[in-house]
Amino acid sequence: MIHGNLIHLTMNMWEDREDLLRSGKFHRGYTPYMEFSDNTWEQVRTRMRDRKMNMAVWDLGDGILYHSHPEISVQGAWSAARLRDELKKCRDAGLEVIPKLNFSTSHDTWLGKYSRMVSTPEYYQVCRDLIAEVVELFGNPRFFHIGMDEEDAVSQKLYRYAVIRQGSLWWDDFNFYVQCVEKCGSAAWCWSDKLWSCGCEEFELNMPKSVIQSNWDYYKNFSLDSSNTHQREIQAFIDLERMGYKQIPAGSNIAEADNYPLLVEFCRKNITPENLLGFLMTPWREMSEKWADFQIDAVDIAAPAKCSLI
Repeated sequence: MIHGNLIHLTMNMWEDREDLLRSGKFHRGYTPYMEFSDNTWEQVRTRMRDRKMNMAVWDLGDGILYHSHPEISVQGAWSAARLRDELKKCRDAGLEVIPKLNFSTSHDTWLGKYSRMVSTPEYYQVCRDLIAEVVELFGNPRFFHIGMDEEDAVSQKLYRYAVIRQGSLWWDDFNFYVQCVEKCGSAAWCWSDKLWSCGCEEFELNMPKSVIQSNWDYYKNFSLDSSNTHQREIQAFIDLERMGYKQIPAGSNIAEADNYPLLVEFCRKNITPENLLGFLMTPWREMSEKWADFQIDAVDIAAPAKCSLI
């Protein structure tokens, strides 16, 4: 069973307003340079090994000096050699390494100028190039996470430039990414937010069964009662099971520390073993000295022994 942890190499997956970040009114914003702490990451990697976690999902963004498109990389971005060295350290610690590039228009600031060319021929070529390059860098990984969460107006309300694909265009672009990933020999993996808004019939018609699903909820109320404001998110776990999708449910310590063990308990009761591939911890904070304790706590919370998953 997968016991994974999401690692952000950069945090440029959100809005591009540096002023909000500097003002302290928003905890995430664009920075043109790397903020990744090697010391904090070494502590986290060691803790993941000691706590028997077995997967590191790397959200790369613009933190790699891509050979195909170096123009999107931030100052201090890792070289291919540096990335491969880190991946080897992960594998030596017993961690399977999985790449992630989020192509949701709510989380693609990392694409630089191409985030303002969405659904154009040039954009498609860049995405195709990056997926192929990352698959090669990771040595043909089992999965490739393509993100695709929160592409809506609410998520972009603070952005200076908002883009939302709808209807068949969203699905066409989604399946374009899936095809790029599968052509390279990996299985596509995505967030399951789309199910919250489109309904099961549309979802099953357009979502390939080959795509691994990570539905997520970060609170501790897993009731399906109509009074639960997160009912639709919780119901999605059950709907995905009924439709026969493979799942890696995601929890976090970002909102409520009790979320993760309750997520595990709920999903083990409602998802069959053949469809439940494992679980993913998503801390949603940069790998920095400031958030070192938070990152360590995330690993401790998601440890297999802590969640009775060994």
